[in-house]
Amino acid sequence: MYRNLLATLSASMSRSHASRELKWMRESLCTEFNGTLTPESVKTLEDMVSRRARGEPLQYILGSQPFGPLDLIVRPPTLIPRPETEDWTIRLAGEISPTKASPITMLDLCTGSGCIPLLLNYLWPSGSNHAICVDVSQDALNLAHENAVRCGISVEFANEGSPTSTKSASILLLLDDVLRSNFPERLANLGEPSFDLITANPPYIPLAEYVNLNSTVKMYEDHRALLGDPNHTCHGEGLSFYRAFATQVRRYDLLKDCGMIVLEVGENQSDEVQRLMLNDAKMQRTAVWRDPWGKERVVVAWKSTG
Repeated sequence: MYRNLLATLSASMSRSHASRELKWMRESLCTEFNGTLTPESVKTLEDMVSRRARGEPLQYILGSQPFGPLDLIVRPPTLIPRPETEDWTIRLAGEISPTKASPITMLDLCTGSGCIPLLLNYLWPSGSNHAICVDVSQDALNLAHENAVRCGISVEFANEGSPTSTKSASILLLLDDVLRSNFPERLANLGEPSFDLITANPPYIPLAEYVNLNSTVKMYEDHRALLGDPNHTCHGEGLSFYRAFATQVRRYDLLKDCGMIVLEVGENQSDEVQRLMLNDAKMQRTAVWRDPWGKERVVVAWKSTG
């Protein structure tokens, strides 16, 4: 049986890669079925291989994805957490040192699975940060809620018409469109008009690149989390989020005086995003962090020069 399954997988990838993936699927089933080979587990393995052969991402099939020391639930259509995002989130955790006595407030935009605020919450001392996490997708927020519960982190949904301080839970989930011009008014209504830290892994892929993405990505992951110009604006640069965000930061004074903004960016976007942060958002200084593969992956901006 396994020889046949390996052959099925090898038709769409190298044999060595197929062998590794089949091993991970079997290990996942061993956990689920207590190591017992049953007709049900065999059928499940066959189904997993069939799904993978059709192009479904392995993470969705396994149902989870490591992110730092966390093991997060993943499922379509919410974006699968990427290793480059994991890398800069861990770096960020070492750049800031909040404490329970002196906690910080955080805004995570386009939160998806909740991976960024959940990992920061895990790495920082308990009670040292409180985050509002925003996404346009209810599916994503539901998944972020499940992941927070899985990680033992207190979480609530923001209730429309019932202002709630972020201090009532470590994570507050808000359904909204960050591209909406008056979106920050919702934050003020929740009692948090400005923040110590703002993070985002927004959609930033230009349309010309999106159409050429691997079909496994386009078929299963929400295009709203990938396509940088949803209305085909900004000349296809993929920068719609950054332009809207820069205006909001200045107009609504979203960042506290000693605050920090951390934005993941796509290839060849760091220079323009830095310009937006300096000229449009009126930040005082910026820096760029490279990912483990040498790409300029993150733009960091500060309101003060210190």
